[in-house]
Amino acid sequence: MTEPSPGARWASPDMKARLRRRHRAERNFRVIGAGAIALAMLSLGVLLVTIGVRGLPAFWTTEIRLDVAVPPEALESTERIDARPWLKTALRDLFPEVSDRRERRKLSALISRGAGTAFERELARGLELDEGVVSLWLPADDEVDLFRKSGGATPGRLSESQVGWIGRLEQQGRVRSVFDAGFLTSGDSREPELAGIWGALVGSFLTLAVTLAIVFPLGVSAAIYLEEFAPRSRWTDLIEVNINNLAAVPSIVFGLLGLAIFLNVLDLPRSAPLVGGLTLALMTLPTLIIAARVSIQAVPPSIREAGRGLGASPLQVVFHHVLPLAMPGILTGTIIGMARALGETAPLLMIGMVAFVVDVPGSLTDAATALPVQIFLWADSPERAFVAKTSGAILVLLLFLIAMNAVAIAMRRRFEKQL
Repeated sequence: MTEPSPGARWASPDMKARLRRRHRAERNFRVIGAGAIALAMLSLGVLLVTIGVRGLPAFWTTEIRLDVAVPPEALESTERIDARPWLKTALRDLFPEVSDRRERRKLSALISRGAGTAFERELARGLELDEGVVSLWLPADDEVDLFRKSGGATPGRLSESQVGWIGRLEQQGRVRSVFDAGFLTSGDSREPELAGIWGALVGSFLTLAVTLAIVFPLGVSAAIYLEEFAPRSRWTDLIEVNINNLAAVPSIVFGLLGLAIFLNVLDLPRSAPLVGGLTLALMTLPTLIIAARVSIQAVPPSIREAGRGLGASPLQVVFHHVLPLAMPGILTGTIIGMARALGETAPLLMIGMVAFVVDVPGSLTDAATALPVQIFLWADSPERAFVAKTSGAILVLLLFLIAMNAVAIAMRRRFEKQL
């Protein structure tokens, strides 16, 4: 009995059925893969649009223009001036028919509690007075701001009389919406309309600077030693296993370690970028060591052999040939580690960076907070206006992350072009 030819076997009904099943499986796999990518992109788009819609109002604020009478003796005084009574008087002069004490309190509540501080700051800079009166735009209360941003659809906690007063002020041209520069240039505040992220942004920058200054040289040095110079033994195997295990440890454990060592033993200042950077460095170091070792392993052995054949020492081979070739991969690991450090909250909570800090930190030892912690605090706040502030801070955090990654990617491409 003769065997069928190869062409006859491929043309048999059984083989054709098997080919159809294989092609069908390939098409199904492609459809599932494309669907997974489309679902991921859709989810990302919905997330970004939701954060953007909720966060963009945080960059705009409502102001009310008042004609404030400033006593002449106040200009000559060198002591701190309380301008809040002047602002209340200026607002009540616009509504002389409001005489009831309770209604006057509601009228005074249209301007922010921090408007007095803003007026005093402008007064200290020097204002031009017209017969002792100055016209100035001052921040409105957060409920007024929310009411105008909703288009008057949701009065919130505002009473009917307050809504009417706002309408009269708008008719007189005394209410406006402007870009809230204070959201990007001021520190935190109990009043939502005055709260800003500059203090948290500076705190995050200082914390990450400390983290990078510690992690990069230590991580790269450890990876070079373990991969190029350390002898193969049980001790090095034990070290490698521990590094891999530390990379998977929950971040809050590193927060407990920072609390025990840096605060309780070394007595470093609580809630400082220095302590935050040291704690995040402990968390990021294993990730960077692993990434750097993988990058060094990817360098072909022929590079090392060629360097030694030309008379270079082992140290020269590593720093002149191996490390430049591995640097793009090392920078990629650095990007991943720093991005993780930027978004961490739990370790910073353990070392006290959850404190309410108004002042912008001026050094590594000043009390500070970080952007993720600031977002956590605002999200837990009961005031409705902090909802937009939270989403706005998330937008700034994403932009900060994109900018940081862009710098690292540019450096990585520069190394790749040099090679």
